[in-house]
Formats: sequence, structure tokens, C-alpha cells
Amino acid sequence: MSAINSNRKRVGLSALLLSPQPGSYRQAGIHSYIHGILANLPAEHPALTYTALVTAGAADFGTALRWRNVSPAARQPLVRILWEQFVQPLVCKHERFDLLHAMAFVVPLLATLPTVATIYDLTFRKLPQRFRAANRAYLGLFARLSCRRAARVIAISHSTKRDVMQAYGIEGNHIDVIYPGLRVGMRRAAPRAVAEFRAQRGLPARFILYLGTIEPRKNLPVLVAAYKQAQLENVKLVCAGGQGWMYADVFRAVEELHLSREVLFPGYVPEAELPLWYSAAEAFVYPSAYEGFGLPVLEALACGTPVITTTAGSLVEVAGNAAVLCAPDDAPALADAIVRVMGDPLLRGQLAASGPLQADRFCWQEAGKRTASTHLRALSPQH
Repeated sequence: MSAINSNRKRVGLSALLLSPQPGSYRQAGIHSYIHGILANLPAEHPALTYTALVTAGAADFGTALRWRNVSPAARQPLVRILWEQFVQPLVCKHERFDLLHAMAFVVPLLATLPTVATIYDLTFRKLPQRFRAANRAYLGLFARLSCRRAARVIAISHSTKRDVMQAYGIEGNHIDVIYPGLRVGMRRAAPRAVAEFRAQRGLPARFILYLGTIEPRKNLPVLVAAYKQAQLENVKLVCAGGQGWMYADVFRAVEELHLSREVLFPGYVPEAELPLWYSAAEAFVYPSAYEGFGLPVLEALACGTPVITTTAGSLVEVAGNAAVLCAPDDAPALADAIVRVMGDPLLRGQLAASGPLQADRFCWQEAGKRTASTHLRALSPQH
């Protein structure tokens, strides 16, 4: 081993939310971001070596990492919290880590080594009524303490960076913005493949797609109301994705508006099928009330699907000029946007052409390189 390699700093990556469970809400945005970063950290970095801490059964991938499994019980929220705060500092000492990167909000406050914290969004502050009280209290306290304790903070968008600065009084030069990228193969599917998929799934000839976790902040009751107001003929609404928390309001809205035959819930979508779902849809609608990033919007853009989304949080950063935007929580405005897009083939063509160009701005390899740079900064005396 060379002198450089023997002196490489050891970085631990706390990745307990890397989920081995298909269909779990944990396989949504945070899982995707962690997966993307771990798979794209620079291989054979001259100054850093990596060990990922994951629950047993999580995927082992990438050549830049060692893997250390912890108890499967750590998938349970309370056990995970206790493990992160009390056991993880001991693991860091045993592994002789020089730095720990907490990849989901919270660093171990008892750790004596430098830390990096990744913050996805501050939904628990922005939309507290849409969070369970226990989740809100835990994240509200520990995310604030973690941001102040960490040597560096990573925000996944400039919107999240601004929120962290305002909420916690963190200086901007302490926070690095690192966008996620696109999954490999996230491009428009071939027409024949789409036709076969449509037949296999029994999909309607024309439909609007929502794809994401079924949870309150995604604003699906607003989407259902907007769909009702739009009064589209022979166009279904498909809401695909795993169930998160407090999802009953969505199904209640569908029943109250007598839309059970028009609004379809196919459930969790495997990653391999995502391009087919986006490509089969006539438009993609993402009505979220707040986002730290909004990966489904990026994926739909990459697949050339016309996108309608809101101005909430980071969505303007993701969509750029390649989508139709409206205010969140405004069902009439969303209905107007849906009618405009569905009724204008020329507009749909323009959106389909501009979407992939906008999506190409986001790259996982760049995200991996920037994350390694943040690790080096956190290890330097100046941070």
C-alpha cells in the first residue's frame, strides 16, 4: 500500500434508511438519495476510504465502499434512534472513523469525531400539521442540534439551504448544496414497450399520473379536487406509490367526490417500471405543498412527460422552465393547468422536448464527487 493510501481518512456513512423492503415508503426520496450517493462516491479516492453502516439485508453495491451490517431491528424507528445516538458512537470508535456522515438528518450527539449531516427538507417545521406529533418532536429537536453540531451540512437544494439558514441560524458557508441525479436508464421508453406495458397492466388509453409516496404533504386531496373540477372526458387519474403516513385523507377525498372509478391506486411501483409509467402517461402532476427536491418531477422530465407541478420549496429549481407551475393548495389553479396541458397538443410537445434537457443538468456522478469534497472540508481544521 502506498503512503497516500495508508494515510487515507476513514469516513463512516450512516445509511440505516437504505431500505431492503420493496414497497416501503422508505424506498422513496431519502432511500433514492442515499442509494445514489453511495453508488457514486469516487472509487479509490486518494485521501478517503468509506464504510457504509446499513441494516442487514440492504443492498451491497459499488466498489468504493466497505459494508457493515447492523441489527435488522434498527429498521424500527425507535430502535434506530437509540442505535444512532448510543451505539453508533461506539461503532465509530471501533471502526476508527475519522468522520461520520449521517445521511438522514440526525448525527449522534455523543460522538466525539467530526460529523456531516444531510438535510432533505424541513417539512416537520413547514407543515407541522401533516406530521405525527412524535416524528415532529424528534426531528424538530434533533435536526436543529445536528445542524449546529455538524462540521458541515449538506442540503439537497438551495430551497432547503435557505430553510436551514433561517430556521437554525446556520451560516450559508457552512452548508453545501448537492443535488441528486437521475437513475440509470431514466429515459423515455420505446413505444412498443409502452404499448406492451399498457396492455399487461390494463392501463386506460389516456391518464394523468401522480407518482410518489401517498402522504399528506404531497397534497393529493387537492389533486383529486382539481381533477374533479377539470371535468376531463375519458381521462383517468392514476396515483401510484407506496403508502406513507396519514394517507387515509386521500382515499376519503376520492370517496366523497364519487371518483372511485376514475382515480386509480396501483400501489408501489418497482424501480425498473418507472420509465414505463412515466412514458405511458399523457401528463405528470406533482401537487406537493413542500419539497426538499422532488425526484419524481426530475424523472418525469427525463422521460419527456409533460409536467405540472407547484412553486413550493425546491420544485422551481428542479422544473426550471420545462414545466407548468401553479401555486400549491390551489385546486382551481391546478385544474386550470391540467385543462390547459391536456387540451393543447402543441404545449405538450414543447414540454416533452424541454423536459429531458432540463433533467440532464442533474448528475449522480457529480453529486458523488461533491459529497467527497464536503467530507474533505469537514476534516479540515477550517471546516
